[in-house]
Amino acid sequence: MSPQTVYIIGVGPGDPSLISARGLRYLRAADVIVHDHLVHPRLLRLARPGAERIDVGASAPQTQEHDAICLLLAEKAREGKSVVRLKWGDPFVFDSGGRAALFLHEQNIPFEVVPGVPALIAVPCYAGIPVSYPGSGDTVTFVRGFEDESDSAPDVDWTSLARLDGTIVCFAGARQVPRIVQSLLGHGRSPDDSAAIVYDGTLPQQKTIQGKLGRLVELTANERRPGILVIGPVAGLRDHLRWFDARPLFGKRIVVTRSREQAGELVERLEELGAQAIEAPSVRIEPASDAGPLAEACATADAYDWIVFTSVNGVEHFMQQLLAGPGDVRSLRGPLLCAADGQTAEHIARYGIKVDLRPMARQTDAIVEAMAARRPLQRSRVLFPHAEAARERLADDLRRAGAAVTEVAAYRAVRDTAVREGEPDIFKMLLEGQIDAVTFTSPTTVSHLVGLLGKDAAADLLHTTVVASMGPVTAEAAQQLGIRTDILPQEFTVNGLLQALIEFFRARPVPAPA
Repeated sequence: MSPQTVYIIGVGPGDPSLISARGLRYLRAADVIVHDHLVHPRLLRLARPGAERIDVGASAPQTQEHDAICLLLAEKAREGKSVVRLKWGDPFVFDSGGRAALFLHEQNIPFEVVPGVPALIAVPCYAGIPVSYPGSGDTVTFVRGFEDESDSAPDVDWTSLARLDGTIVCFAGARQVPRIVQSLLGHGRSPDDSAAIVYDGTLPQQKTIQGKLGRLVELTANERRPGILVIGPVAGLRDHLRWFDARPLFGKRIVVTRSREQAGELVERLEELGAQAIEAPSVRIEPASDAGPLAEACATADAYDWIVFTSVNGVEHFMQQLLAGPGDVRSLRGPLLCAADGQTAEHIARYGIKVDLRPMARQTDAIVEAMAARRPLQRSRVLFPHAEAARERLADDLRRAGAAVTEVAAYRAVRDTAVREGEPDIFKMLLEGQIDAVTFTSPTTVSHLVGLLGKDAAADLLHTTVVASMGPVTAEAAQQLGIRTDILPQEFTVNGLLQALIEFFRARPVPAPA
């Protein structure tokens, strides 16, 4: 990426994963990011720390505003900075990207254009509507509509447009829809033609209204949002081709309380299943205050009979320290490795290591019994890396069974109070009943979220939604704070939690948001 260069990047119509690999690479390296307000907040979080972020409003601004934006881009580039201009949809499809590029050319400022997925293509696709299909006509017509947030009707030859045998697609504001429909009907388009309008396209809250063209105004009378309007026989294929809003958790708002460092997998999997994953990290995972004891334990790992891991965090920080020191995974060939649950075992496997023991249950007595059945615990040396300042009952039970237990702080969980741009107000959403489920993956996430919400209010707020706890230990921690658990998976892993959520909502569906 070159300094003094402006990169005009299309990011698609909403779904942050639709940005191209090239666009993402430039975004992560930019010094300055100038973006439309419709750009998904998650994309902005991918910028490097310290990058300047500037919201310039509408995707296709009025002439005066556009000139000011172009001057801003030129000014930042002349300061020797690499500048990214993020554009909703595609920069060259009903957008001001072309005018910006021409201005930069005239100013002798280097620029590059990275295409994006046009909203008029992507949104119908996410609604199960192909913009063209054999036998549905030989034309696809894109009509400018609400791109500049104007309510004026498109200035087109309505007679010719109405007579075209094919598909019409337009980004239409709420006041434009009646004018477009009436203009088409008044110039000869059949009221029995299929039509649909898609709101919040490509996002988990996507909503599609479909019907005959003659009834579309009536069907959308209560909508105040702009949407992608599709008119033509292809709109009638939605019942057969819908896929995005047919996924098992579509439209469910599900809170993820995991730390920012570990939320990624659960967030991605929830969104793959159609949910709107709302990140509300209650904890931040950091290295232990004193790394010395962990470093010493890693250096002498082969002297132990057992190493017991009860969390992904314990595994990650132990392995990072082990690999940072003089040894490597060969130091683990002597001791037996015990993982308290499937999720922890899966994380150990990422380092190419198979666990020797995974107890049938996560409760401490089950772990002790399983370890004793594999190798006598009397005089066994057990290394137990866990969270700093945590009081672990498992260590006490192992000692009672005769083991010599070395506890070592591998990491610490710190309450996360940092707020990022675009993050939702969880308290307000719970209060207004806008959350379908809250997930807890450890006792720490429970206690810290309660701290964020307020101890007195937390139980009442969480009573308004569904609570899913990854295992009985987490459920017990929630119960002690007055929070009931509605969903307890049979398998205490991300996969198990997701399957339990699917089964719960399949049996007791919660209406998807409008």
